Amino acid sequence: MSRSSFVAACAQMRSGRDPKANIDQAVGLIREAATAGAAYVQTPEMSNTVNRDRAGLFDAISPEDRDPMLEAFRTLAREKRVHIHAGSLAILRDDGKVANRAFLITPDGEIEARYDKIHLFDVDLPNGESWRESRTYTGGDCAVVADLPAGRLGLSICYDVRFAYLYRALAEAGAEILSAPACFTRQTGEAHWVVLHRARAIETGSFMISAAQAGLHEDGRETFGHSIIVDPWGRVLAEAGDQPGVVMAEIDMALVADARGRIPTLQHTRTFDLDHVEAPVAKAPLARSA
Repeated sequence: MSRSSFVAACAQMRSGRDPKANIDQAVGLIREAATAGAAYVQTPEMSNTVNRDRAGLFDAISPEDRDPMLEAFRTLAREKRVHIHAGSLAILRDDGKVANRAFLITPDGEIEARYDKIHLFDVDLPNGESWRESRTYTGGDCAVVADLPAGRLGLSICYDVRFAYLYRALAEAGAEILSAPACFTRQTGEAHWVVLHRARAIETGSFMISAAQAGLHEDGRETFGHSIIVDPWGRVLAEAGDQPGVVMAEIDMALVADARGRIPTLQHTRTFDLDHVEAPVAKAPLARSA
């Protein structure tokens, strides 16, 4: 990976309940991307298991120091000499709760950064789907940026992508590449996935790189897929469909300075007050005589 450019890849998965099968799937996709020249490979949210059954989830996951997918990724990063960004893994915390945690792993197999998803998806959708991540997961409280050889990476996960202030904060902290690996539902993904990624890229003059889960999973959920790489001008450089696989694009870091020079919004931040101007009370109409 050079300072000026590198090849990034999204490994689009369809994770199931079995962590071992998910490891095999992810490792195969990462190998494919690395062989094709990727220096940075990202996997989706919940790479190690997708399981809506709470008891089944707890049976399948481990503490960080014993998570088999994380160990496999560290070994593979050393073997292929690539950065591996585990979009997120379900990790058992010391307090018995669960973290939705991303990891950035260096080509030496070291964990450079961790990020726990800040915004939890507690939503009732019009099609009857109901999601309560807060029942199982503990949200993070710290935004994270980490250095790649080519530039600074801002980490986020899935539902975070709807909160523009997070990405502005990451960009103001030096991030030139932003990420939101996801397990987006099909319904919300069809409506908002691409436009949100283009918006976050344009607002900050940054690359957006997000691997996604795709298709009908063992637990019955259906995810949108469409792993995506967007440049700082909002152009889609690569986009997957709805099947597992790899998409790749060259990341030319010169485009960040170009976009930010043309539209320097990060230099124009201002603080402001907010007034609430109450509307005048409407007078009741006069009664009409009979």
